[in-house]
Amino acid sequence: MQPSATTPATPGAAPAGSDGHEASAAAPSPLPRWPFILIGVAAAVIGLLPWLVTGMRLPLQNLWASDTMPENMPLVLLPFSQYRLSVIASLLVVGAAAAGITARALRGRSPHGGFALLLFGVLLVDVVAIVQTATIVGAGLRDDTWSQIYLTAVLAVAILALLVAVLVLWLIARAPRAGAVIGLAIAAVLVSGWLHLLLAPEPAFAGEPAWLWTAVRWVPAVLVGAAIAWGGVGTIGRVIAALASLAILWIGPALITAVSAAAGTRVLAREPAEMLDYGRRVFELALTDPALVVPPLVVAVCVAGVGLIGRALLGRSSRARSEASDAPTIGA
Repeated sequence: MQPSATTPATPGAAPAGSDGHEASAAAPSPLPRWPFILIGVAAAVIGLLPWLVTGMRLPLQNLWASDTMPENMPLVLLPFSQYRLSVIASLLVVGAAAAGITARALRGRSPHGGFALLLFGVLLVDVVAIVQTATIVGAGLRDDTWSQIYLTAVLAVAILALLVAVLVLWLIARAPRAGAVIGLAIAAVLVSGWLHLLLAPEPAFAGEPAWLWTAVRWVPAVLVGAAIAWGGVGTIGRVIAALASLAILWIGPALITAVSAAAGTRVLAREPAEMLDYGRRVFELALTDPALVVPPLVVAVCVAGVGLIGRALLGRSSRARSEASDAPTIGA
């Protein structure tokens, strides 16, 4: 008698094709480790892309040791300038967010140590960019106290931005979905600066149509709403993450506006106390002006609502199809 083609079911084993099938039968094989370094490097380079395509000429410096034309300024990997502090943060954080999204998408196939390698790739590019730029700027500035203070302040902003970028990368790639939503919201607020630099390296002379800047203005709100819809609100943690994301959308742009306004005011450059006070007043104004605050929040809530309703409808349709396929047929 020939043996049966099918193997008898083992007690406690799940039937083939059911939800309880062994994980080894469904889990894809891990990817090699080495591509994760390249993914991190590529994501960081994407973050720097708007600056790279401008030609990487260092912005004119108020404390430069010699009179130099803009086209003769040295090439640097980051735009160190008191007028572009938010741009520095955007370049570093957006690249980290891209790495985090990629890492989360590949989480099911990530090998042991894959995230660490990806993080190393991001840090390799960003640390080299910070060190190279700080070295070039330090060599070209005047040899005085104010130049040292200026370089230290801009370098501190770059390092702080790098720490935020690492946090965003970890949240998006490794944290539960609620934490990932917060990471995505932080990156979303900084995307507008990234897009501004990409679309018009010199906005004052770019001459782009007004509708383009209007569209860029709404991008953070749309991205925050999409992140909330992706994360869902099915648990207390996800509800808190959604509210935190809206708070980030509210406070983040006001903080960026205040820092940019205070740091970009040359008349206050040698009066730190007055500069801080001016920044505080700008922050309070930007934080409480309904014309600035309400529209982005409304857009984010609407996008999130549409996305959540769409998720619910798709889930209901999927459950209905599953129940229909499981229902016994006549004559079975």
